[in-house]
Amino acid sequence: MTRSTTTGAGAKRSSAVVRLYRQIHGGWRKIATGAAAVLALAMAYHVIFGQNGLTVYQQKRQETQMLAKQLQTLQHENEMMKGHVDRLQNDPNAIEHQAREELHYTRPGEVIYTLPPDPASKDAANQNTAKP
Repeated sequence: MTRSTTTGAGAKRSSAVVRLYRQIHGGWRKIATGAAAVLALAMAYHVIFGQNGLTVYQQKRQETQMLAKQLQTLQHENEMMKGHVDRLQNDPNAIEHQAREELHYTRPGEVIYTLPPDPASKDAANQNTAKP
């Protein structure tokens, strides 16, 4: 077995190469760490503010709650209207009451007195409509 001996210049060159390799390798590690951090920040931004992010989710949730309340109100109103229609179809007294209210029908011998509108409320109505 022969032993190779390195000269001073060769040793300096190999140590320089090793040093350069370590700097490059260490630089890539820093670059990769920075790139991973930037990617993590970009993903966090997208999760919070993106098209389907947390802010949009909260807005949609509030809108859903508002629409649920509106649906409940409309369902209640619908039930009341169905009851009113049912009474008008089946109850003669309800039909008579509706005719008296809306059409001002009377029974024979009845007299309807109509009072003129209150002057104070009429003036207030004119003032509200006259304001620009």
